[in-house]
Amino acid sequence: MLLIVTILFNLLSGIILLLSFILLIECIAALFPSQIVINSSQSEWENISVSVLIPAHNEETVITQTLTSIIPQLKSTDQIIVIADNCTDNTSEIVHKMGIKVISRDNSSLRGKGYALDFGLTYLAKNPPNIVIFIDADCYISPDSIQNLTQKAMTTHKPVQGLYLMEKPPQPTPKHQISAFAFKVKNLVRPLGLYNVKQPCLLTGTGMAFPWEVIQKANLASSHIVEDMKLGLDLAIANHSPIFCSRATITGYLPQKQEAATTQRTRWEHGHLQIALSYIPVLLKESLKQRRLDLLVIALDLSIPPLSLFVSLWLGITLISFLIFTLSISYIPLLISSIAGLMIFSAILTAWIKFGKEEIPLQTLIKIPLYILWKIPLYVKFLFKRESQWIRTERDS
Repeated sequence: MLLIVTILFNLLSGIILLLSFILLIECIAALFPSQIVINSSQSEWENISVSVLIPAHNEETVITQTLTSIIPQLKSTDQIIVIADNCTDNTSEIVHKMGIKVISRDNSSLRGKGYALDFGLTYLAKNPPNIVIFIDADCYISPDSIQNLTQKAMTTHKPVQGLYLMEKPPQPTPKHQISAFAFKVKNLVRPLGLYNVKQPCLLTGTGMAFPWEVIQKANLASSHIVEDMKLGLDLAIANHSPIFCSRATITGYLPQKQEAATTQRTRWEHGHLQIALSYIPVLLKESLKQRRLDLLVIALDLSIPPLSLFVSLWLGITLISFLIFTLSISYIPLLISSIAGLMIFSAILTAWIKFGKEEIPLQTLIKIPLYILWKIPLYVKFLFKRESQWIRTERDS
């Protein structure tokens, strides 16, 4: 029995070691200067038609700011289409008064962002553009981001993911600061590292550009709680792996209210874990079948759990490995998990020094264990009552 336990923890420690190594490589690769690729010329940009799709469910408090940040970036040949999805507020009226096209969808039994986007693509199919860009209704889109996304998608003929970051509330708590940093590691540091070694990335939710011939074949009509990640994996398997574009910045906002923050995090992380469990075997199989390195890289990247869960898993395995060592059974699991821990914290420190130290002080970073304790119930809930329905995060006033 003890031998079986030792073998099991050798295996678990080995898996943690592999994932820690991948995380460290991604963070180190992000330190390299990115090669600036000159996209299509200004004259070519003028001839590219762009449609921006914005799914909106009761977004009257935020939709104006989002549209105001996009409108100056568009050409006369471009358009914004807001999909008012099961709205019961004044979203449609606000959009209409701004002179923006709004289409309404009412179907209470088929709810979710995926269904709304599918509805928008069906509308576009009558007169398709060259490029379709998905933007959430509660974002700020930095200047030139639409052009940078468009040119990247046109020159590569691939889906493109912009840099999606989270802004802290006006009076951030240490939890907000750590959450924003973890989000930056996931959406900037790791995708940038993969880009620097010429590998694809995952789609992260908003600021995504697609050539029409690619997105028209996608199956979006679902209520999956992380429909963006699912879409990116489906496209990758179909030989359209997404690539990262750090020159297009889209900013979302962490909710101030505790309940809204918990709802948002539960949806994101339960969705990530569900996608990982269902897609990693498929990606590994397809990487062998299609002989494609990029699918193997995506599978390994997807295997890395959310940062707080990753640290929790490492800590649990390390404690049990230490117990195995004290019982004089074997030192190997403890040795492997210790090396893995060194890699995890080296990766976090590397990311913080390069990308986070100006926003999150060291004394706040040290409070990460408290942040992990806050999230443990979220992961326990995944085992017994996992989130399966799309739930819109409540907006701050």
